[in-house]
Amino acid sequence: MDVRSKFWRYFKKNRLAVGGLITVIIIFLIAIFATLFSPYDPGKTEVSLKLKPPSLHHYLGTDQLGRDVFSRMLYGSRISLTVGFIAVGISILIGVLLGATAGYYGSWVDSLLMRFVDTMLCFPSFFLILTVVALMGPSLINIMIVIGITSWMGTARFVRAEFLSLRERDFVQAARSLGVKDLRIIFRHILPNALAPVFVTATLSVASAILVEAGLSFLGFGVQPPAPSWGNILTEGRTYVFDAWWLTVFPGLAILITVLSFNLVGEGLRDALDPRLRGRR
Repeated sequence: MDVRSKFWRYFKKNRLAVGGLITVIIIFLIAIFATLFSPYDPGKTEVSLKLKPPSLHHYLGTDQLGRDVFSRMLYGSRISLTVGFIAVGISILIGVLLGATAGYYGSWVDSLLMRFVDTMLCFPSFFLILTVVALMGPSLINIMIVIGITSWMGTARFVRAEFLSLRERDFVQAARSLGVKDLRIIFRHILPNALAPVFVTATLSVASAILVEAGLSFLGFGVQPPAPSWGNILTEGRTYVFDAWWLTVFPGLAILITVLSFNLVGEGLRDALDPRLRGRR
């Protein structure tokens, strides 16, 4: 049985993880085909239809400007997933580079980089992100960059730990004895064997990034109107929480389901990739 077959055999035993994966795929399809599923233009306002409850014409009701909430939710999924994946891509890139360097070279390089990691971990991440976004200005690009450069520490520590273990293995020693350069050893020989915890961390980090973006948008520092995001839809509905419950319930549920699904997939990946946890299923 090859590695992929063995992985899938263990992964599919976790029904919650499989359910989370199916939900994530559905959310992806909704985001990709939002223009096809959307019955209305998400930016079109019609004041005569403001704060209409869910109905056959407006499945999730309308907001204070008469915009269709269902259409805005569909387009908002694109922003949430874009922020999640690009921000995590940035954090994974930084974490892998620093963790691999620290773990492979060790000595003072390891000490210096790990003290930098410890220093970054001392700052409350959300407040650091909030401060930087406030200084740089709220925009989609700024949010993705800031979330990415403030959330790489966990990845760096995981990769460093894997490299410390793998750098003494026979295949690495053999490559060194043949005169293979360090960069080739790091990226060709060691890194592919150290990616399992990175995949798990990346999946869980996407959920965290989506949650951070929603929090920033809720506070007014995220994606700016009229561009729809689940966070700013939630913010706009805060004023009408007793008169238009659908403006807070539906975006809140979307964030909850998406974050929970990614977390379930991450837990399933961790269980399937870690031999020590397979026996528990």
